[in-house]
Amino acid sequence: MENKYNLTKWLAGEMTQSELNDFQKTPEYITYSKISEYSSQLETPKFDENQLYANIISSEKETGKVIKLQNNWLYKVAAVLVIGLGLTFGLKNFVSQTEVALNGQKTTFALPDNSEIVLNSGSEINYKKWNWDNNRNLELQGEAYFRVAKGKKFAVMTNLGKVTVLGTQFDVKARKNRFDVTCFEGRVKVNFKDKQIVLTHGQSVTFENEKQIDSKTDAIKPEWIENKIAFRDENLLNILNEIERQYNVSIEMKAQFNGELFTGKIPNNNLDIALQIIATTYHLEPIKISKNKIIFEAK
Repeated sequence: MENKYNLTKWLAGEMTQSELNDFQKTPEYITYSKISEYSSQLETPKFDENQLYANIISSEKETGKVIKLQNNWLYKVAAVLVIGLGLTFGLKNFVSQTEVALNGQKTTFALPDNSEIVLNSGSEINYKKWNWDNNRNLELQGEAYFRVAKGKKFAVMTNLGKVTVLGTQFDVKARKNRFDVTCFEGRVKVNFKDKQIVLTHGQSVTFENEKQIDSKTDAIKPEWIENKIAFRDENLLNILNEIERQYNVSIEMKAQFNGELFTGKIPNNNLDIALQIIATTYHLEPIKISKNKIIFEAK
């Protein structure tokens, strides 16, 4: 009885300093303080705690068991802990998972089958952990490099096309109306509208404006993994958009350009060099207005 009285006064903050010192020396204090600490850190969706408590009492009465719960704070904390942990587990496993790489960043993460994905700047992937073995679908916006666990299979869905893989390494890029897929190891099946293509090691395909471009590469992984942006027959607008994503800057064009396509590499870890390559190729003058604002003017 004395313990219940002390607990009540402690919870209400009504103990004198002398009483608090004596209470802190009891074995019960360690248990009570831990419960209070853990419960204060728990975040759960809002619900009617008193109604939950009433339902517990009602349920126990209906089964014919006599358990005197009274208005005991410890039972309420236990109920909150159990339900909170259950909700947390459910949300993490049943709700879609989203991985994002903001402009100027890259993100690496693993799928439930231990396949590894590296997201390029300005990209996002959504998938579901729950029932992954029977629903191996990913939704990609932007660009990502996939290292698929041996013998594992899944599909990458984009707004431009679909890529189906089995134990391989490949890169998928879907930006605006351009769709690029490169296979670095194994085989990938690419679906673009009514076309279906199988790529093997070193093969690449690009779809843009209903046009298909096939090419080959000697690289063993995407250049952007090693801080280089590789372009093949790319227009200047797409190049500037990619520079904006990689460096998290804003670029304004105050000059006319003739639509000449660019094939080459630009660093994504040195903005000054990247701007100079563009300026030299297209006869432009880069002007830094601020740290994150650049203007290109005609020379």
